[in-house]
Amino acid sequence: MVAKQQELIRKPIPSSGEQLPVIGMGTSRTFDVGDDAEARAALLPVLQAFFDQGGALIDSSPMYGSSEQVTGDLLRQIGNKDALFAATKVWTYGKQDGIEQMQRSMQRMGVEVFDLMQIHNLRDWQVHLETLQEWKRQGRVRYIGITTSHGRFHEELESILDIEPFDFVQFSYSIGNRTVEQRLLPLAAERGMATLINRPFQRGELFAKVKGKPPPDWAAEFDCASWAQFFLKFVVSHPAVSCAIPATSKLHHMQDNMAAGFGRLPDAALRKRMISYFEAL
Repeated sequence: MVAKQQELIRKPIPSSGEQLPVIGMGTSRTFDVGDDAEARAALLPVLQAFFDQGGALIDSSPMYGSSEQVTGDLLRQIGNKDALFAATKVWTYGKQDGIEQMQRSMQRMGVEVFDLMQIHNLRDWQVHLETLQEWKRQGRVRYIGITTSHGRFHEELESILDIEPFDFVQFSYSIGNRTVEQRLLPLAAERGMATLINRPFQRGELFAKVKGKPPPDWAAEFDCASWAQFFLKFVVSHPAVSCAIPATSKLHHMQDNMAAGFGRLPDAALRKRMISYFEAL
């Protein structure tokens, strides 16, 4: 792969300085295949390609059906997962239910210590934050975070980030939906929080807009060879973005996505050019 001839792009986690590859992997929908042996077999090379091309952070949630279990089973098959940065979420109400849910996530994903545990969609966040802070002190989780994929929660999320010291925050951002550039991305940078970006393709809407059209020739200036790379490099080139987590169940899409994590990133001038080009399509 061309990507391997270029340098893997990493960014530091602000609260620790630990370096993280800028392209991670989501599991929503794509890894929710239950006991379907054929679907699981097809996902194994997808997961292997993720690690082969420098991947580390895998993000899941109890909300994603069987995704945690499927991901864990496939990780056990791969075996060599030293690079894994395991992230999932707590998505329930109540202290004890939250504890039990996180314990199940550990069993399902085969993780003794989660690198990142996040409060999903702000659900019962005050209660779970207290537990997560205690677990972090005990070494049961390394980092704690909070997430949303819904714009309607942005105002509340902003008020939470203003007062609570999370290590990570996760929300949606793409070249077609840049709302978080206004408040959330600057706030995360100001507060020293790493950012995970979900829905960098707007669930495929971006590809529908560019269907049948090639990326611009000048995209080669930042080592971009496809629309997926164009969209991902736009996201992770924002100074306040730490890692994008696109989800896929297809090997060629995984290879394409991971290639965005190598080589050069667009600078501020190129980012403006990317926006203008995309909006003119």
